[in-house]
Amino acid sequence: MIRTVESQSSASAPVLAAYSYCETVTGQQARNFAYGIRLLPTPKRRAMSALYAFSRRVDDIGDGPLADDVKAARLDDTRALLTRIREGAVEEDDTDPVAVALAHAAAHFPIPLGGLDELIDGVRMDLRGDTYETWDDLKVYCRCVAGAIGRLSLGVFGTEPGARGVERASEYADTLGLALQLTNILRDVREDAENGRTYLPADDLAKFGCSAGFAGPTPSEGADFAGLVHFEVRRARALFAEGYRLLPLLDRRSGACVAAMAGIYRRLLDRIERDPEAVLRGRVSLPGREKAYVAVRGLSGLDTRHVARRTVGRRA
Repeated sequence: MIRTVESQSSASAPVLAAYSYCETVTGQQARNFAYGIRLLPTPKRRAMSALYAFSRRVDDIGDGPLADDVKAARLDDTRALLTRIREGAVEEDDTDPVAVALAHAAAHFPIPLGGLDELIDGVRMDLRGDTYETWDDLKVYCRCVAGAIGRLSLGVFGTEPGARGVERASEYADTLGLALQLTNILRDVREDAENGRTYLPADDLAKFGCSAGFAGPTPSEGADFAGLVHFEVRRARALFAEGYRLLPLLDRRSGACVAAMAGIYRRLLDRIERDPEAVLRGRVSLPGREKAYVAVRGLSGLDTRHVARRTVGRRA
């Protein structure tokens, strides 16, 4: 069993190698996420990389080319591995570096590992081909695949002692996760349709005369696709506004990390709003220099201070 020690700096060579593997996966597979977590102190950055690497494994099972029954079996195996991690049954010399790193991170931070069970539940919803009639239905899915990640991350970030409103930190983290996921859904609408998936609620599609296909580079005749996108953008902005109330509850560097990651997605949302049909032509993204600017802005505390002023203003 991995023993808890006072500092991650005393981690053994196998544990450090496991973290290095997870950081490599994060850097290669999650550039937006990687821009944010590089602002964290080393122990927190490593823990977040371990969370990402495990989450990525779950997502890759769901998105991979295997038959659905094989995917289901692999998800069962992954849940069993999570149980071993939760029970402290993963040794430092285990051959699975993601398990080693996550077990070590969970021994040093109060990470609610049940959130990873929720992620697995969300991927199972994809395997079943679930569709969503209403926003309330879609929120259930988003809370599994993104809100849970927000709550898991909060276990690494921690909160500032005595911060006003800290009892709602988990709620804000969950809401911010929903905002990020809705932005992802808008960005990936064509790619998801090509894979036979539609996430936007059927009620919303019907309201704007849109079908679930989104297969071509232009909307179908008679559809108000721009209206649909603008409607969802407004919903995402409202979620961001609520979720950003998390920032003043975090320490400076954790707040900078969250501000950077959320800031990148808010800028994606801006681009999608300016040109809704761009998401039908391909994936909308930001250039590296713009991501770097957002990261610097987060580290400077500009977004955190802005949110704090707005929050105080609402309460006055």
